[in-house]
Amino acid sequence: MRVVYLGPVAPHWQVVSDFGDRNTIDELSQRILARLLLLPPHDPQFRRNRERVVRDAERENILLDWDLGLPEEESSEPT
Repeated sequence: MRVVYLGPVAPHWQVVSDFGDRNTIDELSQRILARLLLLPPHDPQFRRNRERVVRDAERENILLDWDLGLPEEESSEPT
């Protein structure tokens, strides 16, 4: 699944998937959008909710790809 930041005007996020069990994908997409609905990536709450989204995806054995609209060096997580 790909979670894409659409920009500063709501809705901020779109979830895209090309394959997988449609029911599982739809349920996870709804949970992701509920957690991220009004949060731009620079909001402090975004980081906490992103971690929850990642855990939800791991439980469903779904790989997530995040497109925050930033160059690769800026979008990578600090180690």
